[in-house]
Parts: sequence; structure tokens; C-alpha cells
Amino acid sequence: MDNISNSCIKAKLEKLKKIDSYNIGESTEKLAKRLGISPNEIIKLNFNENLFLPKKALSDIIKLVADQCDIRIYPQEEQNKLKVSISSHLKIPYDTIVVGNASDELIDRISRLFLEKGETAVSFNPTFPIFKYCAKRQSANYLTIPLLENFKLNVEKMLASFSNKTSLLYLCSPNNPTGNQFHKADIETLINEFPGVVVLDEAYGEYALYSLVSKVNEFDNLIVLRTFSKAFGLAALRLGYAVTNSTLAKTLSEKSPLPFPVSSFTLNMGKKLLENFSLVEKSVKELKKEREKLIKRLNEINGITAFNSQANFVLFAVDKPYELVYQELLSKGLLIKKLGKILHLDNCLRTTVGLPWMNERLVKNLKIIFG
Repeated sequence: MDNISNSCIKAKLEKLKKIDSYNIGESTEKLAKRLGISPNEIIKLNFNENLFLPKKALSDIIKLVADQCDIRIYPQEEQNKLKVSISSHLKIPYDTIVVGNASDELIDRISRLFLEKGETAVSFNPTFPIFKYCAKRQSANYLTIPLLENFKLNVEKMLASFSNKTSLLYLCSPNNPTGNQFHKADIETLINEFPGVVVLDEAYGEYALYSLVSKVNEFDNLIVLRTFSKAFGLAALRLGYAVTNSTLAKTLSEKSPLPFPVSSFTLNMGKKLLENFSLVEKSVKELKKEREKLIKRLNEINGITAFNSQANFVLFAVDKPYELVYQELLSKGLLIKKLGKILHLDNCLRTTVGLPWMNERLVKNLKIIFG
């Protein structure tokens, strides 16, 4: 039987076409081919990767882990050993930690467990879109409250949106793409008042002013997400974890749809980086210094407004069409994130805080574009 001619399958495929999913865009290889340049000529500043961790240092750790890891065997105690390391690093109880295949997989897992058809997921906008996609795949309603013009939470309106049908609340702080970390008191107010489970995404926590990981046992509904993709420089390996009270942690661990969601190699890499945390700490300090310089230099260009950040990226608005600025930079091998309209700002772009020479190239070309 021709599968495509099967009416049931065709109907299912048509339905699936309507489901939104995250668009990762072109790879640097495809982009370079389209632009007629070498991939090495592209300065990649669009995905908030940590470029301050030396590749050589990571490669040395990779070789060490590869020698110690038997990839023929399914994961054994590697996950438990990583949890012990995280527990020691953050000074939190072992039984509050849940390891996942990056925080994206944990968002999906949490949505599957705590959000049912007809229930409502709540967040704000703009923010990281993965939660929205996960909520909609659960056939749940997705309700968002716009941030205030200063990028702060509209606590009053968010509280007013809570009801007995709101089951899951997603708060990204520091927020992507705005870069700001919300006031701790506002976050705690929302956690206390929300009737369901609250997911606090601290993907950029190492760059921020505070964290709530130490407070998870004070709440019966809080799950804090952390990742190794940003400050730890393991974006390619997909490793993240959740910190929550022991009851929720047990559910998240035991109800994972996969028996081995993370590879032994990845788990061992996470453990090794925690053992070599001074490398990560140094890279974070260097990035923070460069972040402040970049914000200052962007704001010195007429036609650009750059916003303060507690993450490893900077949001900025321009007084020219954002698509034009994006394409001009792209033609020079500079790949940043185009965002468009954010709240009252019509032309927004976002750049990773790159190494000093990368930021120099970015600022130089923006000065040319803006005369």
C-alpha cells in the first residue's frame, strides 16, 4: 500500500504540519556556501554559546573522558556521580537533582507530565519559545502576558491570569531575548500564588545576580532548570538538569519516557567540567567584562540602543529596518539573531557576547552601517 495515498496518514500529516516547532536556521556550512565564503570566515554570534572557554582546554578534557569511557556499555553510575558533583558544587541535596538531555528535554518532560489537554500554560512575552511549542503539543491553551516596557514582569496581570485551569507557569530569568533577570521578590510572589507547577529557567544563571536553586525545598511547586550548554560550553553534547523538591524530583526521574536520556560520555564530561570549574569561572568573569564593554560601545553608535544584560548576550534596538542591518552584517560574515518587533521596539537584534576581536568586528561594521 502506498503510505502517502492512505487517507488516515495524510490527515495526520496535515495536522502535524500545523504544529509549530523551533527553527534552528541554516548551519554555518550552508550559510557559507550560499554566501560564497569559507565557514571559517563566519563569526557565529546567534545562539549564545560560550566562546570564552578555550576549545583546546575542552578538547583535552574530551580526550581524557574518551579514554575513561567504554561506549559499548549503557550508562551505569555516571548519572548518579554527576548528581553528586552538582550537589557538591551548588551545596544542595542530592535528591533534589534530575539530569536531562539539556534543559529543552526537561521542559518537554515537565510539559508531558504536568500539562493535559484543555489545561492552560502561562508565561510572558517575549521569552524563550520552546515552552510554548511543548505546551501546544499537549493540546493545552497557551496564555502569555506582555512584559512591561522596561522588560519587568507585569506581576499584577500575571496574578490575575491564574485560575484552577492554569497548571504550568514558565519563567525564564535571566530572560531570553531581553537579557534581564527579574526581581527575586516578583518571582517568589508568582511561585507562591500559582496553583500549579512553576518552571524557573536559569539557563544563564552563572552570568546572573542570584539563583533560586537553594530555595527549592521552600516551595512545593518550584522546578529550577540549569544547563551545561551556556557557561560550561557543552552546547553540542546536550546536558542539563532540574533542581526541585525531593517529591517532584522523584516523579521527574522515574517518569522519564527514556531509560537512558543522556549518554555516558556526556555525563562524564559534565562531571569533569565541574571538577575543573575554575576554567568555567574564569570564562564567565572574562565574558562579563566584555559584555559591559560591548553594551557601552553599542550605545555610543547613533541609531542603536543596547540594553543591560545578566546573560551572555546583548539585545539591541536599531532605528533602521532590522532585516537590512542583519543582511549587511551577514554579508560581512557576522551572524547574529534577528528578532524584529519586541514590545514597543520595532527593530530588534541580539548578539552573543563574543571574544574581544569578534565584538570589535561587530562594532566596526555597525558603525559603517549607521554612518
